[in-house]
Amino acid sequence: MKTDPSAVKSLELKLAEVRANPTSRSFVIADAKDADMAFGVRSPGPRTFLSSRGERPARFSPEIWSRDEFGYRNLPEFLDIIREVVHQGIVDIMLMSAYVNDQVTIKEGLFKNSHVTPAARANDTTDVWAVRHGCYTREPAQTFRSASIDQIQCGKAECDRSQGEFPGANLGLYSVTFVNELQQDRETLLAYKAFRQEAEQKNFRHFLEVFDPNVNSGIPAEKLGEFINDNIIRTLAGVPESGRPLFLKIVYHGPRAMEELAQYDPNVIVGVLGGSAGTTYDAFKLIHDAQKYGARVALYGRKINNAEHQLAFIEMLRLITDGRISPEEAVRAYHGVLQSAKIKPRLPLEKDLELTDQAMSYGTSGSSRSTATIQNNPLAKPETKVATQTPVSSTAKWPTLSNGAPDFENMNGVQRRAFDQDRLTRKFG
Repeated sequence: MKTDPSAVKSLELKLAEVRANPTSRSFVIADAKDADMAFGVRSPGPRTFLSSRGERPARFSPEIWSRDEFGYRNLPEFLDIIREVVHQGIVDIMLMSAYVNDQVTIKEGLFKNSHVTPAARANDTTDVWAVRHGCYTREPAQTFRSASIDQIQCGKAECDRSQGEFPGANLGLYSVTFVNELQQDRETLLAYKAFRQEAEQKNFRHFLEVFDPNVNSGIPAEKLGEFINDNIIRTLAGVPESGRPLFLKIVYHGPRAMEELAQYDPNVIVGVLGGSAGTTYDAFKLIHDAQKYGARVALYGRKINNAEHQLAFIEMLRLITDGRISPEEAVRAYHGVLQSAKIKPRLPLEKDLELTDQAMSYGTSGSSRSTATIQNNPLAKPETKVATQTPVSSTAKWPTLSNGAPDFENMNGVQRRAFDQDRLTRKFG
């Protein structure tokens, strides 16, 4: 009996390739649609129509469609966007809350014939309790778990483990926050230890998110990368392979901190979190630079969810990590898609090409780029200046094969960008 190729999870293939071949460009992209465990009503994102062409889906009646005055999508819309992203097939992981996982993974079977891997947030410490008018995030993060592993795997308090595979997600995100206070950080580690032991017993895989301190830790901002790196290595030094996370999810602290961690142990796959919404260039520059200096995974939540056109935004992320387009070119191409689809951009192109996110500021002043000389990352090559002052015309010619198909092997950079721009315009309108 042949295996359905579409059911093979791309996450498994890419992680195996990265471990086997350090020079591989394989890169894991996750869409973090778990914001309902943090932001409440605002979690589905700002009001936009679901269709990629800005049209109201016919299956929604006026009674079901959420009222515009609230300013945010409702849950049915949010689930529809998740379905669209999974069917698009570009991301490798879809991260959800346990409830959304129950709805679309267990009850609906959304991922059965998809190469996208479902995952659920396995804990929700208090530093993600970002409710309106609340003050929880101002205090040191306290450990907490809403969902059990069994509920994520099979949707109930206790799974029947004699049945083998489970209908739900078998991958979870576990987050920790070190605040540089002994008792606090000890409690954090004890909770993580208990989770790891349960996860190992139940064959539940996880990836580890390490947040920056959510309160004043007394550590200068330029030293936070070192503080986080040392805590990661120290934490995992006591964990055998059977209990270790598949990969990490951390704040990007610049080239040197990223390379320092990535080169320390080739078995530790480092990923970055997207952070808060900024300009489109912030998002594209982040994934480009993080990959260049050693990251092999990126998890984008708000940056995708707040995008005017989520499917096009995700495709640009993949084009960047595949090395087919620069961050600057991706911003221009993305705006080209918005224009073709008659979607008004949140920012004009000139503003959207600005670097504003503080997480992307290099060096202590935020005005200069720090450099690193660690020799373990084959993708960290000298910067080459790319001419991006004017968009490449979609009518430019490129070499073709005898059957009319594009000849990628003989394309130069300008021709490749023109081909991608033309393809995106045809695809998204």
